[in-house]
Amino acid sequence: MSETLDEALEILHDTGPEFSEDDEGGLSNHGPMAAEALCALGREDEVIGWVEGYIPRLQEHPSAGEPVGDAWHEALGEYARLPDWIALFDGELAEGDWQETLNTWVARLAPGLAAAATHGLIRTAHAARSLGQSDVPGRRHELAEGLAYWAARYQQLPGKLADSPSRLAPSDALRRVKRLEVRSSGLISDDLRGLDELPGFAGVVNLVDPSPDPARFLSEMTLTFARAYLETVSSGRIIGMIHSVTGPSALRLLMPHIELDTAATASRFAWQTGAGIYAALAGTSDEPFEVSTSLDIEDLVDQAVATGDEHAIKFMEACIREHALNPDPIYLTAASDAATRLAADYDRQVEEKSLGSPCFEECGDVVVTRRHAVGRSRETARAGDMPRPTVVPFVPYAVAQVQWTSASPQPRQSSVQ
Repeated sequence: MSETLDEALEILHDTGPEFSEDDEGGLSNHGPMAAEALCALGREDEVIGWVEGYIPRLQEHPSAGEPVGDAWHEALGEYARLPDWIALFDGELAEGDWQETLNTWVARLAPGLAAAATHGLIRTAHAARSLGQSDVPGRRHELAEGLAYWAARYQQLPGKLADSPSRLAPSDALRRVKRLEVRSSGLISDDLRGLDELPGFAGVVNLVDPSPDPARFLSEMTLTFARAYLETVSSGRIIGMIHSVTGPSALRLLMPHIELDTAATASRFAWQTGAGIYAALAGTSDEPFEVSTSLDIEDLVDQAVATGDEHAIKFMEACIREHALNPDPIYLTAASDAATRLAADYDRQVEEKSLGSPCFEECGDVVVTRRHAVGRSRETARAGDMPRPTVVPFVPYAVAQVQWTSASPQPRQSSVQ
């Protein structure tokens, strides 16, 4: 990857993991994730302008802390200990094999994979992919930030792993997941807490078994949740349902750097989290949808970038990556649908509230930051004749990292003999 991402991470270096305190609390900083996703989509020319437009709403970076010690498990989910978590991971990642550190902590943090609506996992995964391309200090620090956020916002869902889980396909397992009838109107993390009262949810984590092939299981799982997005989004929460795909898909980016057992266990918790998002945020009824089989990848990337929305960009990158491994049009249809809905919601809010750019918008019940498309006018983008940047041949640099062939990189082999 070029130096563009490193420049973006430097710009974001003094920002905290969430929005500023005078705005809604608990909303994650998507800057590093979206910047890395734009690079993966071949849109490096958009990165710096997008990042510079994104940072005004972010918190300042927390002050330095003291590294979490041996009683680290007692600090899980303690957001006030975020500076201490950052200090711990900065120290552990300062030198040596960062993949060993990553594998150790993914195994420890996996039960709390729902942390910050999966953003701890997602930020960690984007950082790991970039670090796999270029091992430089700024990217090691970004990995530390991702792991620290995951640990500080650690959130377990109901249920414990059984030794002998069922082996249902994700699509079959999802039919057994009940949906909440009474829902909150707050953050995704708040909605997930309602699962404590949902009968039977504690058994959901044991409906599937990703071993012995977590990579193939991830494809089946992300396709299931992309389909669920299309079936339920009309009466559900757009942003929430997007994370039922982007959260589990983030494990794809970690797999070349973690061991097989770690990947398999984390995949069970990814399934549990995706199912939890479905139970808490999907629409209450399924609706028919039309699948497009003629979507052009470059046009889709342009569509996501034109929204200026971090969720549209990350969802598009994840769906294109998953589609490259498992070419089902469901992925691309879902990504295009989300970009269309997010752009329409932005326009609706501008019209109703006379807001400029940047602005705050309610999307479902989740407040998200939206901006004009970088380097383009929204009027041009809506008209469908937006100028296209110099086209970079679309070859996502991580698409081939986890294939189903023996010649492709798989989860790391254990170093313990």
